[in-house]
Order: sequence, then C-alpha cells, then structure tokens
Amino acid sequence: MRRLFPVTEETTPTASGEGAAAGREWSLGELAAAYAYPDDGSGAPWLRGNMVSTLDGAAQHDGRSQPISCAADMRIFGTLRALADVVVVGAETVRQEGYRPARARAEFAEARAAAGQGPAPAIAVISAGLDLDFSLPLFTSPLVPTLVLTGAAAPAGRVAEAERAGARVVIAGDGAGVDPARAVRALAGLGHARLLTEGGPRLLGQLVAAGVLDELCLTISPMLTAGDAQRIAGGPAMAVPQRFELVSLLEEDGFLFSRYRRPRG
Repeated sequence: MRRLFPVTEETTPTASGEGAAAGREWSLGELAAAYAYPDDGSGAPWLRGNMVSTLDGAAQHDGRSQPISCAADMRIFGTLRALADVVVVGAETVRQEGYRPARARAEFAEARAAAGQGPAPAIAVISAGLDLDFSLPLFTSPLVPTLVLTGAAAPAGRVAEAERAGARVVIAGDGAGVDPARAVRALAGLGHARLLTEGGPRLLGQLVAAGVLDELCLTISPMLTAGDAQRIAGGPAMAVPQRFELVSLLEEDGFLFSRYRRPRG
C-alpha cells in the first residue's frame, strides 16, 4: 500500500489527499506536485539532494545504490530529475554508477516547457582532476551539453579534452578543487535555479559542510547490510549539527520516502 503522511498542507499531492488510503500508486503528476520546488518569486537557486540509505546507514551495496533501491524509489528518482534544471553529481559516482545523459520524458514534456526548461536536465559533474572517460555518451551525445565543474588549477589537457568531447567546462574554484558555494552560484548564473544532487557521499558531505544544501529527499530502505559501506554524506564533521524540518513522508512496501528542508527564516 502506498500512503502519504502530510506534514503541511502544501505537501499533499492532491487537494483532497485522496488515493493514499485506497492503496493505488501515486501518479507521476501527483508525485511532481508533492516534490515541487518552492517558489518565492526571487529566482534564487534551490539545491535538493536525493539519496537512499539502509536501516543501518549504508548508502551503497557493493559500491552501488541500486541494490538497496526499489521500483517506487526509481519513480521518485525520475520525478525529481524531471523537475530539475540540472543534476549535480561527483566524478566517482559517475564512474561507479555508469552515468548516462538524462533522457527526455514525454510525461513531463509539457510541464518542463511551461516552466521554461529544456527537454531534460543537464548533468553537471564535479571533478578536480577530470579523471573521466570523455568518450562516454554522457559527454558525447547528451540532449543538453554536460557541464564539468572544476577548479582553476585543473589539468589544461584534460580541460581541452572535455571541451573537444562537447562538455562545457565551468571554473568554480581557485585551486584544484571546486568550492560548493561558488558552484551553486555558477550554475544559477547559467540559468539553473532548480538544482538536484544525487551524490555521491563525498560530494553531499561537501555541500552539507558548506551550508548550501536546502533540502534532502531521503529514501529509507528496509534492509540491513552491515559491512563498511559509506553513509549518505562523508567528509569532515560539522562543528554544530544542522537541523532540518520534515516536510512530507511517503511509504510503500516498507520503504520510507522522506523530504526534509532547511528551516526558513
């Protein structure tokens, strides 16, 4: 059974909230309404994270997130992508997960056109050393050019190779690495206000530590893995934990789909 536990009225997908108790699957339109980006009219960027974790805190199994996911999680994954202007991802996740270009989806074509968006979100890869295979379709044949965010000290030869493959290289740091806040500003400057990151854990940790993550969509998988898998966010600990507020909670077959955001004001 699929159920929605609304925390505030604005998060209920339908005006009446009907459908959850009936046990039917939420439509893509209802999911899009439930996960709509906030709009205060300012045009300021909003960075949302989407991650999955087991009950014992593992973000991956055998290096990939797919084994701890489910069909409903992938529907929400696709919906979040369809709502975004750009998907921000770390280079290691691109390598491990075999990232491909985001595809256009007919179900969201009208809504994206009405929102002034292209047919699919751009993929923005965060990489310091540009140790990436630029012959992959992610770089050579996306619907919209893939972005590569790196630092000013990135290897010039690798920058040139990325550009020859068709990627757009964006400098978002003074050294070898990328400054998260500068990356968000750079993407916003390119017209990408609705930002989505899918990790991996190292990148999410950097975004959290920099204080630029506005929202986290976290799937809790009813699985236990043990082992030494990464958590959803890695890197140095914050001096003071930052509290987020629960916006909504969905459930299907024991999987919990939570949405948290930074408190406003």
